[in-house]
Amino acid sequence: MGPPFFNATFGPLFIPLMVVMPFGPLMGWKRGDLLGAAQRLLAAAILAALATAAAFAIEQGGPVLAPLGAGVAVFVMAGAVIDVAERTLVLRLPFRAVLQRAIGLPRSAWGTAFAHFGLGVTLLGIVAATAWGSERIAEMKVGDNLDIAHYRLTFTGLFSRQGPNYRDMVGRFIVRRMNGDLIGVMEPSRRSFPSRNMTTTEAALMTRGVSQLYLSLGDPMQNGGVAVRLYFKPQVLLIWLGAAIMFAGGALSLSDRRLRVGAPQPAKTKAALRPAG
Repeated sequence: MGPPFFNATFGPLFIPLMVVMPFGPLMGWKRGDLLGAAQRLLAAAILAALATAAAFAIEQGGPVLAPLGAGVAVFVMAGAVIDVAERTLVLRLPFRAVLQRAIGLPRSAWGTAFAHFGLGVTLLGIVAATAWGSERIAEMKVGDNLDIAHYRLTFTGLFSRQGPNYRDMVGRFIVRRMNGDLIGVMEPSRRSFPSRNMTTTEAALMTRGVSQLYLSLGDPMQNGGVAVRLYFKPQVLLIWLGAAIMFAGGALSLSDRRLRVGAPQPAKTKAALRPAG
């Protein structure tokens, strides 16, 4: 499935599903109160609106729908927290009683909350990395600077490094903030294997919080320059963090004995009746 069709269909299908997801745990089977669930999710809706407004203000000039996606992610996460708060009566009972109720909650309830919260975290990472990520492709010479997002990379030169069965041509780049504060060094390389007559690219990766810088090196040019490709992926690690939280939620749910379905035992064959002698 190609990106044009995927992008055109995924959002209209996935976003409404995410919006209705927090309502599920707050509504009983066949006796759910939609209006009551909406009232209990009012605080989550307010947080989502504030997150949407903040995303609009911070990422001005970006995709229009991206702040909406961030707001939906916050709505899902806040809905999971409200579900647990409703079950433990956080605002109605003393702390000791709330703690006892939290301990007494079925593990399936905790698993649902963790899974929904993790899905919101993953959605936030996908929106940020996809909508607000940056890419730069440039030819750099020694001493040149390349800016991306809030970072500036300075190319200081190339050097060789010998491996057991390969040889690296390594580029050294100093990473600083825009205000000049030193952050670190990135060293992407071009790795050649003489015995196989092949060359591979060894990208450099720098993690800053839950965001990452990704730098790859091209072939050196006759004028002394080198082609580089630089990516900045904000909040990209939230994708994997959310997956880990969802995994924990699934494990909690599976550990609930009430949800285990035992395999039926085969019926014992009755002994054949014998005629009376």
